[in-house]
Amino acid sequence: MTDSETLRPYKPMLWLVAAAVFMQMLDTTIVNTALPSMAADLGQSPLRMQAVVVAYALTVATLIPASGWLADRFGTRRLFLIAIVVFTAGSLACALAQSLDTLVAARVLQGVGGSMLLPVGRLAVLRSVPRQDFLAAMTFVTVPGLMGPLIGPSLGGWLVQVASWHWIFLINLPLGVLGAFAALRLMPDLRAPVARFDGVGYGLLAFGMIAVSVSVDALAGETPRRGAIVVLLVSGLAALVAYWLHAARAKAPLFPLALFRVRTYAVGVIGNLFSRLGSGGMPYLIPLLLQVALGYPPAQAGMMMIPVVLAGMSSKRIVVPLVHRFGYRNVLVVNTVLTGAAMASFGLIVPGQPLWLLIVQFACFGAVNSLQFTAMNTLTLRDLGGEQASAGNSLLSMVMMLAMSLGVATAGGLLAAFSTDAGADAAEPVVAAFRWTFICIGAVTAASAAIFAQVGNTRRIPDQVVETTEQR
Repeated sequence: MTDSETLRPYKPMLWLVAAAVFMQMLDTTIVNTALPSMAADLGQSPLRMQAVVVAYALTVATLIPASGWLADRFGTRRLFLIAIVVFTAGSLACALAQSLDTLVAARVLQGVGGSMLLPVGRLAVLRSVPRQDFLAAMTFVTVPGLMGPLIGPSLGGWLVQVASWHWIFLINLPLGVLGAFAALRLMPDLRAPVARFDGVGYGLLAFGMIAVSVSVDALAGETPRRGAIVVLLVSGLAALVAYWLHAARAKAPLFPLALFRVRTYAVGVIGNLFSRLGSGGMPYLIPLLLQVALGYPPAQAGMMMIPVVLAGMSSKRIVVPLVHRFGYRNVLVVNTVLTGAAMASFGLIVPGQPLWLLIVQFACFGAVNSLQFTAMNTLTLRDLGGEQASAGNSLLSMVMMLAMSLGVATAGGLLAAFSTDAGADAAEPVVAAFRWTFICIGAVTAASAAIFAQVGNTRRIPDQVVETTEQR
């Protein structure tokens, strides 16, 4: 019997979850192309709009650890419906925002809904579909998510150019209304016995992530309260250390420290965090470079991301043979350096550069960057046992969103610092600011190769791990 036939009874639910995954992935990528237009409308510098992206990513990262427990406690149908309603309400609030502060607050509300869409949908699939069909079901669900990065930047640029930036959020409203009605009819109401929620651990972890991310982002701003920001940064780091100590003695911590006794998992998670600092900042920086420094219209700037996504999707096919031939350590060490070099190469872009050369450069970056994601994630999850897989996957998802938040904040901070030093009104200083920002994040990414050098030279990739991380 084919996968399509075995999944037939679950297709309505799978389509619903797939639509939610697509909506979340689309929203993650559609905003970046519209940032310069938002800045002009709100009276802000386009080089200081990173808070719009950071707010969403940080909110998602903060709430991921609680999503599974909430779904077990209140039921998948209710929580999935709440997620869609909150996400849609946040989208409307974003479209109605009249200032940067209200837009950032609306993005937080949107992130509250977005943080529950994928985890709750994945949980519903896990508990509804028979074990032998789970991989086929997850593949069906996540394939539409791959279209989000392909469509998002182009659609965002087109909407900005023919209408206004408000429409990148307004298009979520009909999708949200349809999704809410579909959730009431198609989402199963699944629950499970829950243990006591680790509120202390969650509080420490959430405060630590928020404090570190906010302080990194604030250091880029024009604020005289640098001392308070440093205190916030140190407090956040202290909270993360406190969580580590708390988890060591808690009976049921959010993320048991036993996960880090698995060497491949420990190296993979830490490597993900640091190598994604650069990767997380690139989708934010590239549209700004094209529009602010090179003068591309929004629609063309969005379309320039298509070679990145297409090359990335193509490069996934060579991950398995590369790892089988050379091993994780060699592949990740070499590819991390190549990814950092590809990021730094964007600093060589100058006004008037031939379009074909830009397309080749973007495609090369997309290929090595996508290969990096797939190899990192398969390394991270490959050796986790059944009892550890759920917590390990949730922690990895949280780390990826946290790294995106920190990456955008770091990129925005570097860009603001270099543009302030040189003055951001003339074209050449702006190009120089982008040049040094790309070089710096490329260097940070390349340096993370030292982390992957600590893994054993294992070569085998379990097939199920490849399939479950394909959407990344």
